[in-house]
Amino acid sequence: MSQNKTSTSRRDFLLKTITLAPAVAMGTTGIASLGLSNSAQATDSAPLAGPQTARDYQPVWFSAEEFAFIKAAVARLIPADERGPGALEAGVPEFIDRQMNTPYATGNNWYMQGPFDPDAPKELGYQLPLVPQQIYRLGIAEADAWAKQQHGKAFAALSPAQQDALLSDFESNKASFKQLPAKIFFAYLLQNTREGFFCDPLHGGNQHMVGWKLIGFPGARADFMDWVERGERYPFPAVSIRGERA
Repeated sequence: MSQNKTSTSRRDFLLKTITLAPAVAMGTTGIASLGLSNSAQATDSAPLAGPQTARDYQPVWFSAEEFAFIKAAVARLIPADERGPGALEAGVPEFIDRQMNTPYATGNNWYMQGPFDPDAPKELGYQLPLVPQQIYRLGIAEADAWAKQQHGKAFAALSPAQQDALLSDFESNKASFKQLPAKIFFAYLLQNTREGFFCDPLHGGNQHMVGWKLIGFPGARADFMDWVERGERYPFPAVSIRGERA
């Protein structure tokens, strides 16, 4: 979480990285039209009638202390700003908690036989004997221990500036974790935060489709490809799998 990804610039970074995937599939013309459309929409979006908050949710898998860490961390990774709600308001903590009770979190379909070589080239893939449930449980404990060592308080009790600095330590692996690399924990936290911000609301995150509104994604509509090459703002609201409209 380097300095050029903080505050508004962090949201710009998010927009650029999210638009890369569809842009590759659409070709050069598609890249230009989507980029212009997203920028315009982000600037022109009408303000909400009132500040959005995530619905009340009690964690099923995380403990209260662990969930406090998740809420504090995702709020710094995608903070609310003048363009709209952030990860906390979008319900990302609920998404990650629910995600911990899926086959993904237990590595149900992962190849998990050793030997494991953390120093192996990236091309050889993930090299730890830990599944996401273990990464979160160990990682949060290590993160809170590091926060107490640096500032005398758990991560969730620190100021936003202190939390940003610690997240940077995790990302750069500067933080000294004993049970897993700090950068691995940060990578999963960031990946799952992004997923929760842009998932279908059916999965608990992206509540009120704030992520889709940010990037101009129309959601679960049957067909919108005829608008891709027009270079115009898509006129219809996003629709969720359940038929909710933004």
